[in-house]
Order: sequence, then structure tokens, then C-alpha cells
Amino acid sequence: MKFDLQHALEQHRKKFAAEGRAFSAPARVNLIGEHTDYTGGFVMPAAIDFYTVAVVSPRSDGRAMLWSEGFGAAEYELAGLQAEPRSHWSDYPIGVAWALHQEGIALSGFNLSLSGNVPLGAGLSSSASVEVATAMALLAHARATLSGENIATLCRRAENEYVGAKSGIMDQFAVANAAHGTALLLDCATLKYELLPLPADVRIVICNSMVTHAVTGGEYAECRDQVEEGQAALRKYNAAIRWLRDTTVEDLNACRDSMSPGAFGRCRHIITENIRVQQAKAALLSGDMARFGELMAEAHISFRDDFAASCAEVDTLVEIARTLPGCVGSRITGGGFGGCTVNLVEADAAEKFAAELKRKYYAATGITAECYLCDSSDGAVLLNSPH
Repeated sequence: MKFDLQHALEQHRKKFAAEGRAFSAPARVNLIGEHTDYTGGFVMPAAIDFYTVAVVSPRSDGRAMLWSEGFGAAEYELAGLQAEPRSHWSDYPIGVAWALHQEGIALSGFNLSLSGNVPLGAGLSSSASVEVATAMALLAHARATLSGENIATLCRRAENEYVGAKSGIMDQFAVANAAHGTALLLDCATLKYELLPLPADVRIVICNSMVTHAVTGGEYAECRDQVEEGQAALRKYNAAIRWLRDTTVEDLNACRDSMSPGAFGRCRHIITENIRVQQAKAALLSGDMARFGELMAEAHISFRDDFAASCAEVDTLVEIARTLPGCVGSRITGGGFGGCTVNLVEADAAEKFAAELKRKYYAATGITAECYLCDSSDGAVLLNSPH
């Protein structure tokens, strides 16, 4: 999905009467490895060609003037900026400014405009895209640099500590560090990563169930709390266990009476999902896409039954997808409770696949889904350099 750089620059010019520098950050879709990142596990996302464009220009009054093409304006005093979210779209970009300040990176006054085409509430990391695009722009404004790893960590801090959303590191890391033609295998405990080749003859088709979720909502928070409950029980059982990646299903079974049923199921999903991610790496490296598709199917069942965070509409999308010609694999992607499915589809069948999936989903649910035929993308980049 192409972004219109000139439109973004012109909108900034009209709003602030200033020329700006533009940076883009992609969306991401997670191919496999769901809810493993905040427990130090393994994930395999890919950046996709939806984008947030952030345009920045300086101002002399010590204020941050924010404007979003879709959501309007907000204003902040940079002096004494505290972690006091407004439950407003601007929490995400101003949270990045706050996190930069926490890192000792001083910001003078700035104008920041944001535009883009990342679907909201669909599990494609619209918030991480905004955060990383903003971080790139504000670092340039401050004449500072950070590594892709440090940008991801800083943006996660903004989302966790300023916005108040309990996200892991995967979204920001993929948005900042991805590369076209690859999936990114990330070890969330060490932040070491590998770029694995995606076959050129397979396309990513994302289908939005049109059931939305919010990561600051109660369902997502309950998931995190129950996972933490399970981890705490396992640590009491064996002091050598730090993360769920350090344990086994056998260990979990031994601790079953020490945690709630919800915690048990959600931890079992994460433990088995970490194994599936490693198996998916082997499948990609050997070119065995049939095996990769099987692992996606297993991951969806685990997410639905053990983690208990799918929904009827998303399950219907997955069931339909698996019956269609050209489908390599299909599963839910994102935080859960709605959002999108990710489908790997033979490239020459992708357009017909998307059309049939929409048609059959409407027949089954009465909901008109949105399907996106995506290409993998590079991570965040500078788009122009006018100064």
C-alpha cells in the first residue's frame, strides 16, 4: 500500500507553515509466535506495506504541537513533561517524547504531523508504527541517534509506562528492524534476531474480521495477569525458571494446582508456541511451506483453546481460508479478541483467495471483511532530507 509522501509534506506545511523532514514506519503482521514476547520467548513477525508517516519541524516556544490527519490536534509543554496520559491518540507520540527525555535526550519545541494507512484495531501494530515513526522524527529533530534495538526498547517503554498498555517488545522491534523479503525471528529475552527468507511465490493476505480490540482493555490485561500468575507459580516450583521459555509442559503440569485454570491454559499455549516458532524457522530455512502451514494451524488451535483469546468471527475466517485453493496456512494474528487473520497464500491464487474469503465470510456472518494483499517491507526509514 503506497503512502503519499508529497501529501504528508503538504499537510504539514499547511498546518504549521513550515517545511518538515519525513520518516515512515511500517505495520507488522505476526506470522507465528503469539503472546510469547512479554515472557521472553520467540516470535516471527514480518513488516508489511502499510505505513505511518511522521513529519517534524522545529518551533521556538518549547511546545510540542501534534496533529494527526485522522484525529486532530494536541498541544503539550515539553518542560516538566510527566507520564500523565490523556486517554487520547496523542498519548502514543507524546509518550515517545517522554521516553526520550527519560533517556536523557533533550527535545526543543517541535511540530509533528502524522498520517498513514495502517488499519486501526486490527492487530497490525498501528500504535507501534506511530511510535517508531515518531521516534525516528524526534531523534532527527534532537540530532541524536539510537540503534534499531534501542528505538524499539524506547518505544515499548512509551507504550508500557506512558500509555499504560502491557505490550511486549515484538511490535516495536519488527517495525524498527525488519527487512523486505524476510520474516524476523526475534529472541525476546536477548533481543538477538535473524532475518529469514520468505518465498517469493507466497503472498501474505491479511483479512480483517472487523471485530475490534483495544490493548488497554480488560481482556488483554487479564491475559497478561494470568500469564504472570502462571510464571510466578513455576518460579516457586523451580527457582531456575525465569521465563516460560525456560520450562516445559511437564513442569507446568506439575504446578497445575498452584494456578488458576486460565493461567494454566495460557501458559501452556506460550510454552508450546515457543516450540512452534523454532520449528517454523526450520521449515522456512528448508523451504517446507507445507510444514509452516501446519504449524500455523496448530498455533491457531492453541490460541483458541488454550489461550482462549480468539472469537467466533475470526475462527470462521480461519476455517473458510483452509478450504480455499492456494492456502498454505491461516491463523489469528495480534493480541486477540478480534482483529485479523494472517494467511500465507500461493501468489497466483492470492487475489481469488481474498475475494472468495470475503464472500464466504459475509455469507456466514453478515459482516463485510476487509482483505489486504501485502508485501513484506523494510523497517522505519527517512523519506526526505530538505535541510
